[in-house]
Amino acid sequence: MTVDFYSFAKGIVKGVLTPFYRIQTIGIEQFPKEGGVLLCANHISNLDPPVIGITAPRPIRFMAKEELFRAPVVKTLVRSLHAFPVKRGMNDRQALRTGLEVLKQGEVLGIFPEGTRSKDGRLKKALPGVGFFALRTDAAVVPCAIVGPYRPFVPLKVVYGAPIDMAPLRARKASPEEAADYIMDHIRRLLEEHQRT
Repeated sequence: MTVDFYSFAKGIVKGVLTPFYRIQTIGIEQFPKEGGVLLCANHISNLDPPVIGITAPRPIRFMAKEELFRAPVVKTLVRSLHAFPVKRGMNDRQALRTGLEVLKQGEVLGIFPEGTRSKDGRLKKALPGVGFFALRTDAAVVPCAIVGPYRPFVPLKVVYGAPIDMAPLRARKASPEEAADYIMDHIRRLLEEHQRT
């Protein structure tokens, strides 16, 4: 499958989800127009990947749980949407290598730092994998807050923050865990700011 299919699917999904959830996109002007981007968002629903996919201005390569790649039909569909498998816990070395390559090639890597959905909407602690990507490349790190809940005809906000300055952490060789917490703090601030408005 090609990027054409991605664009085709994006158009269809956007036409369905945007009016149904009254999706509002905020801060998109801050999204880097080129170069590698590590897009980091909170995770509250299985619909998060397509919602981010239709609101982001550039195609996204998502890390998706390996279970989705076991059924042939689903595997073909997920791969055609640029996703690649990762084992739970994000200690999958092949997935880490693929993610690094995506960023080095100047593409957008979409990741949910928490590693799994939050059933109560509260942020969980980030897994170190997101910190690994942020520290091992010079990609822009963009925080994203999905402000729910997902309810028909109730406004859903997708907020893109300004790229996070990771230079100080990279310079002092911070740990992946520290970098992950730093990124989650930015997502938390976006959530808190837009939950009040």
